[in-house]
Amino acid sequence: MNKLLAILLLSVTMISCQPEGRIFSENKELSANLEWLKDDAVTFKVPVEDIGSTYDMSLTFRYTEGYQYDVAKVKVTQISPSGKEIENEYSMKVRDENGDYIGEAALDIWDSEHLVEEKMKFDESGTHSFKVEHIMPRDPLHFAMEIGLILDKSE
Repeated sequence: MNKLLAILLLSVTMISCQPEGRIFSENKELSANLEWLKDDAVTFKVPVEDIGSTYDMSLTFRYTEGYQYDVAKVKVTQISPSGKEIENEYSMKVRDENGDYIGEAALDIWDSEHLVEEKMKFDESGTHSFKVEHIMPRDPLHFAMEIGLILDKSE
């Protein structure tokens, strides 16, 4: 009974920590070998019901020290419920002008969040898929751990 209560309290605490207006947030592990292959596209299924609102989309990137580039370039293919596809490329800055890693550090792991689209509109309600793949010059992309997607209602 105590374990169940502890799990329930932890779940409620985690849910209540979500920013207001957040409709989706998920991170996915890339590989246990700390690498991301070009063929390993990651897909997020995002339920969108309110097509009258605008949304801000962010990508999260978890990487370890040793990541060799200043940026992480990705292609995101958005697929609507009816199958319409829109492709966009984004460049997530990973190092600053001094060569220092950007983001929240925990020992040798870094978490960064990158606003990539502001005030997005959706034409259809339903589940939209977002397929994310890296488009860096070398394959695999070493020292990459996770990629994530966040969708918030715009203010």
